[in-house]
Amino acid sequence: MEEEEEEVLCYLDRVLEEEEEEEEVLYGELDTITPLHSQFKGNIEKGLEMKKLVLSGFLASEEIYINQLEALLLPMRPLKATATTSQPVLTIQQIKTIFYKIQDIFEIHKEFYDALLPNIQQWDEKVTVGHLFQKLASQLGVYKAFVDNYKVALETAEKCSQANSQFQKISENLKVKGPKDSKDCTTTISMEALLYKPIDRVTRSTLVLHDLLKHTPKDHPDFPLLQDALRISQNFLSSINEEIDPRRTAVTTPKGEARQLVKDGFLVEVSESSRKLRHVFLFTDLLLCAKMKKTAVGRHQQYECKWYIPLADLTFQTLDDSDSCPSIQVLPEHELEEMKIKISALKNEIQKEKKAPKGQSRVERLRKKMNEQESWLLTHSPTIPFRIHNRHGKSYLFLLSSDYERAEWKESIQKLQKKDLQVCVLSSFELQVLTSSCFKLRTVHNIPVTSNKDDEETPGLYGFLHVIVHSAKGFTDSANLYCTLEVDSYGYFVSKAKTRVFRDTTEPQWNEEFEIELEGSQHLRILCYEKCYDKTMLNKDDNEIVDKIMGKGQVQLDPQTVQSKNWHMDVIEMNGIKVEFSMKFTSRDLSLKRTPSKKQSGVFGVKINVVTKRERSKVPYIVRQCIEEVEKRGIDEVGIYRISGVATDIQALKAAFDTNTKDILVMLSDMDINAIAGTLKLYFRELPEPLLTDRLYPAFMEGIALSDPAAKENCMMHLLRSLPDPNLMTFLTLLEHLKRVAEKEPINKMSLHNLATVFGPTLLRPSESENTKAHHITSASDIWSHDVMAQVQVLLYYLQHPPISFAELKRNTLYFSTDV
Repeated sequence: MEEEEEEVLCYLDRVLEEEEEEEEVLYGELDTITPLHSQFKGNIEKGLEMKKLVLSGFLASEEIYINQLEALLLPMRPLKATATTSQPVLTIQQIKTIFYKIQDIFEIHKEFYDALLPNIQQWDEKVTVGHLFQKLASQLGVYKAFVDNYKVALETAEKCSQANSQFQKISENLKVKGPKDSKDCTTTISMEALLYKPIDRVTRSTLVLHDLLKHTPKDHPDFPLLQDALRISQNFLSSINEEIDPRRTAVTTPKGEARQLVKDGFLVEVSESSRKLRHVFLFTDLLLCAKMKKTAVGRHQQYECKWYIPLADLTFQTLDDSDSCPSIQVLPEHELEEMKIKISALKNEIQKEKKAPKGQSRVERLRKKMNEQESWLLTHSPTIPFRIHNRHGKSYLFLLSSDYERAEWKESIQKLQKKDLQVCVLSSFELQVLTSSCFKLRTVHNIPVTSNKDDEETPGLYGFLHVIVHSAKGFTDSANLYCTLEVDSYGYFVSKAKTRVFRDTTEPQWNEEFEIELEGSQHLRILCYEKCYDKTMLNKDDNEIVDKIMGKGQVQLDPQTVQSKNWHMDVIEMNGIKVEFSMKFTSRDLSLKRTPSKKQSGVFGVKINVVTKRERSKVPYIVRQCIEEVEKRGIDEVGIYRISGVATDIQALKAAFDTNTKDILVMLSDMDINAIAGTLKLYFRELPEPLLTDRLYPAFMEGIALSDPAAKENCMMHLLRSLPDPNLMTFLTLLEHLKRVAEKEPINKMSLHNLATVFGPTLLRPSESENTKAHHITSASDIWSHDVMAQVQVLLYYLQHPPISFAELKRNTLYFSTDV
């Protein structure tokens, strides 16, 4: 029995791999679209060229789909022929049920393909294809009939396979022809996998309509036709989605009960005082925690169940319920930062090797190494505890990177617990069958690390996302409400901004703008909280968030939508609450330009020596005042300098400092502390040249790369001595301030490494002309990995150094040459 089960699982594993490979083929051409977008934007002719690219990719996928349908139909004729003989493989009724509507679907798509192909081969701006997509959408009724019969078709095929070995052999070895240009002639795939293809196809057709509309001018004859096709497709999808999902995730227990997979994902479990990456599966009646089994080379992968809890027995453990909760070991921030630097260096190496003539084998080795390092980072970064308890047994502790995930898992479990659940006890065989089925049922296939993706296909966004959180509606009772913003980086999410608390309202109107730095980010999350002011409700655990989550939502940061000069307005719906926000993206190279101010009477964008000379000061007034205010009332603020201030507040402070307003001290005392921190960062970012100067930048980069500690110390101190006096005095003042902020790390969660990450690029990034002279970097992600990590390391070196005195440095100037 075990061997048979092993063979079935091995087969399913092959099918999954084939499906994944096939998806790569399908979208091979489409993946070229994103980098090409910037070249074509704003040009109608080039926009139509983009449209042709989208259509070419879709046509290639249509060819594969038609071949799949053909493979499914191939055994139908001989099966029908035997049905009337004395030894039928299947009855006529069984054949009709299994192959229901496949012939009709095949003919619809063959006709569509044959009509679309010449249009693409003879492409020009006058070509119209909207009518073809509109006709295709109008024939979706055939798919509805197929969907209604889908479950019965699968069950019939499965029963026939069990009853007839001849049919089983046929259904497990269907041959699909490859594309015309493909070297591989055929692929072997199962009937079960092919029967799912029509359901999958409707979704893909809808996605391509979105892309076509993006690249079709509104006055083009195709535009209204494509819009109509999209409307029909979306309405159809929403009507069948609820029916499809359970079918794909259902597993029948030996007792005939229908158990469905509701949610799965990778979580970090604290087990035996160490962190373990687990794949957790939430079914309709139980939660199962599994790990991937180690298998011999060539063998398919399997899961091993670590434990399971019936949902009827599951409770969420609080600290008061726990006598012996495992202690959460948190790694020093610098270890995580150092790992990020190593990963960035590996990314650079991979990009170089890809261009080398014989670099492919080395690329694979580097990818494997990067996968290990990213997995380590993913395992050691989360700190937010998620405790679950079996009321008749053990407690378990997971660590998550965001309150969003914790709320998501809790809500999913609690929703299922509202149903009348029976306690399920699985025999060892039942547990083995269920665990084995996880491989097929899982919806999350890979650990969320970039090494599992092609860097060129999905690099994420590097730069600054400007977000305005406008308002929220849908609250039934008045409450004290605020929102937080999170973006993903290195596979996990980081909180980046927080609105003010809007007191005692059902319709908060924040209208607050934030500037969020992105590091390869692909998603923005917004969480809405009710603020808790009751001190008795405080949790003893530092990592626990006491404020109540009222709703949460996520949007994908689509480069084509976001990379526009105009604001893009959107609404996130969350548990009946609607949060309205706007966003626009500025790439790193544009957002970090150092543009000198035209008005030399102000302080922003004006050389530091001009400002200090005018003020007759050693350190600019703006730097001294912002530092003083942060040390007075912001040094205990969680995420100080990391959490964005409201952009309008920062602009108001900027204007006040530029015009030397008399009320500046009153403004500072009333202003949100994150806005003051943001104003200080903005001042350094907008200096016409970096605080550590353009001239010395190459030497700083060389100095930090030195391996010998003595040589590095000598070089780094010599570079400080070489700075102009106003720059050096300002740098040393900021350095001592940041060290004082880091002393409060247990409270504000800002280590020296966090602060170096925030300020390093701001203080060192060269002005545009110097940057372009010194570097030939092609993409924004290269800029991040190549330059920024080194800039962070320079500031970190000085932050970790014993106190540096201006007088002592200058005293030693005599012993060193000032040429760098």
